[in-house]
Amino acid sequence: MQTVTASLIEAIKKASGQKDIRLEAPQLNEHGDYSSNIALTAGLNAQEIADQLSKNSTLKQFVSKIEVVKPGFINFFLSQEYLLQAANEVLEQKNKYGSSKLGENKTVLVEYSSPNIAKRFAIGHLRSTIIGQALYNLYKFSGYKVVSENHLGDWGTQFGTLLYQITNQNIKPDKLDLDKLEELYVDFNQKAQGDLKLWDEAKAWFKKLEEGDDQARKIWAEVRESSLKEFEKIYRLLGVHFDNMHGESFYEDKIPEIIQMAKTKKLAKESQGALIVELKNMPPGILVKSDGTSTYFTRDLAAIAFRVKSWKPDEIIYEVGSDQILHFRQVFAAAKLLGITKDTKLTHVAHGLIRFEDGKMSTRKGKTVKLEEVLEKAIEKAGKFNSKVAEDVGLGAVKYFDLMHSPTSDIVFDWEKIFVLEGNSGPYLQYTLARIWSVLAKLKTQNSKFKVAAENLKLNEEEFSLLRSFAQFQGVISSAVKNYSPNLLCNYLFDLAQKYNAFYAKHQILNTQYQDSRLALTAATGQILINGLTILGIQAPSEM
Repeated sequence: MQTVTASLIEAIKKASGQKDIRLEAPQLNEHGDYSSNIALTAGLNAQEIADQLSKNSTLKQFVSKIEVVKPGFINFFLSQEYLLQAANEVLEQKNKYGSSKLGENKTVLVEYSSPNIAKRFAIGHLRSTIIGQALYNLYKFSGYKVVSENHLGDWGTQFGTLLYQITNQNIKPDKLDLDKLEELYVDFNQKAQGDLKLWDEAKAWFKKLEEGDDQARKIWAEVRESSLKEFEKIYRLLGVHFDNMHGESFYEDKIPEIIQMAKTKKLAKESQGALIVELKNMPPGILVKSDGTSTYFTRDLAAIAFRVKSWKPDEIIYEVGSDQILHFRQVFAAAKLLGITKDTKLTHVAHGLIRFEDGKMSTRKGKTVKLEEVLEKAIEKAGKFNSKVAEDVGLGAVKYFDLMHSPTSDIVFDWEKIFVLEGNSGPYLQYTLARIWSVLAKLKTQNSKFKVAAENLKLNEEEFSLLRSFAQFQGVISSAVKNYSPNLLCNYLFDLAQKYNAFYAKHQILNTQYQDSRLALTAATGQILINGLTILGIQAPSEM
């Protein structure tokens, strides 16, 4: 079924002759369920567009009134019959309500998390990991075939620094945990500030690694293995999963093909001993360094070629920090020049960074906050509940705090704000859902089939607000997908929870002539909260 928003947008396109149509869902009931400012932005006559829309047979199925408000807004009011129908669809479709066939016959690959091995997960890794998983869930819920990819940073000069430290200090790699490995990395970078020749040592060790040196390969394999075990603990705690986990090292034997492709197309040029690809309006991409080693740029091109060949995705989405914007502009431009991505769209969802008030976090400088510490403190703060509920609530608080922000915005790290349990927070949504379970549990028959009956034709304001929200859910999902923005779903769920709690506070639900309909509204609210929280990767405890 086409969503209400999709039908409205299509109708407005035809009536206005414009392509870029945007709808808003007004907060106040008197402004309608949806509003468009296309007449203002395009310099058109709003009343003429509204007159054309009023003749649209599709809109007549669910729109009861179209009005024009100065200086040129067009407001749409959904019919009460349609709103009641939407409420009952929630109860019939259950965990499928809000899903669609938006992505039918389309494949999307989402790359997210992508930590560097030999380092602890820092709070900065949370954004890519959580937003990426939510995007994966959103696309899957919307009918796409979705492939998730964790592109591990297990190659490059940064690993050469560890090879130098481990061999120079004669340390047995199987005795190293991530704390010690990170300590070695920070120590190297501090020493290298006063002795730039150390970087030559690190580069030499990475060259040995690429050339297959036995000692380098053995150390690399042991460090990689111990890192993955630690990562898995965090992923399991966060409820994050991947279909594939390929490190940069996986593309080692695929790099020659990329270099040959660049040479064949006469795109590869020598510059100061390195091999580069010149790009329009940006710095060149380096295919091979002057010492003959590969680069992050070339490995990313090899990854794209592998992904296109393996899954033929319509789109590859990179959920990676905004500090990599230039890098991905270079990679995407080079991939197009090489002809790797003829039918595949490449998208960088550049999330803002979690930073300190006085500047960026940096593992290299030892200036960061460990993610594991944050998660443990969040669970501890929710400790008034039993252990399982405390874990769900604590982790829900941290996840929601991240997801409620626009992916593009920076977040200033604050120990108090990240653990907030009230107001616009994950625990508030979880609490609302627990309240709903409590209401429904009071019924003697747990298997009651709820339905919003037509007897309640004179809806009170709170009931009407809930019905409007139910009808908007699928449109919110579609908008979150198209804009790569899970925060839109967070905004919606918080608004829905507020509306239900206002309804709960003002109106009796049980033992009234409207009991059946009000229980149906309660159950429908609970179902949508479950569906939304599941997409966000937040658990819903049955009691709090």
